[in-house]
Amino acid sequence: MFVIIGFAVVILSIIVGFLIAGGDLFLLLQWSEFLVIGGAAIGSVLISAPISLLKKILAEIPKVLKPDHFSKDDYLELLKSFNELFQIAQRDGLVSIESHVEEPQKSQILSKSKKFVENEMLRNFFSDTMKVMLSGGVPPYELEDLINTEIETFELENKPVSGTIATIADSLPGLGIVAAVLGIIVTMASIDQGAEVVGEHVAAALVGTFLGVLMSYGFINPLASNVEHSFESKLRLLQTIKSCIIAFAKGNPPIVAVEIARRTIFSDNRPTFNELENYVRGKK
Repeated sequence: MFVIIGFAVVILSIIVGFLIAGGDLFLLLQWSEFLVIGGAAIGSVLISAPISLLKKILAEIPKVLKPDHFSKDDYLELLKSFNELFQIAQRDGLVSIESHVEEPQKSQILSKSKKFVENEMLRNFFSDTMKVMLSGGVPPYELEDLINTEIETFELENKPVSGTIATIADSLPGLGIVAAVLGIIVTMASIDQGAEVVGEHVAAALVGTFLGVLMSYGFINPLASNVEHSFESKLRLLQTIKSCIIAFAKGNPPIVAVEIARRTIFSDNRPTFNELENYVRGKK
C-alpha cells in the first residue's frame, strides 16, 4: 500500500509542479525517449542477469506491492507454536512430534501460526531441520552448522535480486543521456527547418534526460531498497527459527528457547518478555 502511495506522490508532485510552472504535459509524452530508455534498460538486464535471477526479480516485484512481513502478533503466534511443540517433545520424546514436522499444515499446533504454515520456504526450513534432529545422532553444534549453511545459501541466492534492481536504477540516468544525445543528433540534422522545429527536438531530447533521472531516483532505486528490506526481514525470520531450534537442541527448556528466539527479532516487531510470557500462557 505504501509503495503505491509513494509512486502516486512522486508522479503527482512532478505533474503538479510542471503544470504550475506553465508546462504542457503533452511535451512529456515523447514515445521515442520511452522506447530508447526502456528498451535499453531491459536489454542490459538480459545481458547481465541469468534467467534464474530474472525469474526471482519478476517474482519479487509483485510482493513489494503486497508485502507479507511478520508483525508482532505473527511472531507471537510463531513462538507460541514452537513452545507448545517443544513441550510435547520434552515430555514425550522427539518421536512424538514427527507427524507435526512431516506435515506442518495439518499440525494442530503449527497451523496456529498462519503466516508460518502458508510460507513454503519457512515451513521447509523448519521441517527439514527438525527431521535431521529427529534422525538422532547429530550434536547441536553440527546442527547449527547445517542451518548456517542453508541460511548462507539463501543469502547468496537472493541478495543479487535487490542488487540487480539497483544496478538497473544506476544505469537509467546514463541511458537518459543516451536518449538525449540521440535527440540532439536529430536536432542538428533538422537545424535548417527553423527555430520552432529545433525547439521541439531539443525539448524531446531533454525529456530523455528527465525520464532517466526520474525513473532512477524516483522509482527504481527506492524499489531496490524496498526489496532489500524485505530480504533482510526474511533473513531475520530464518535466524529467529534457527535460534529457537538450536536453543532447544542444546537442552534448554522450551520457554527459554523461545525467549532466546525473541531476542533475535528486530525491535519494531519484537514482543516484550512479559508479552511473550503472557501470550504463551494464554493470557491477554
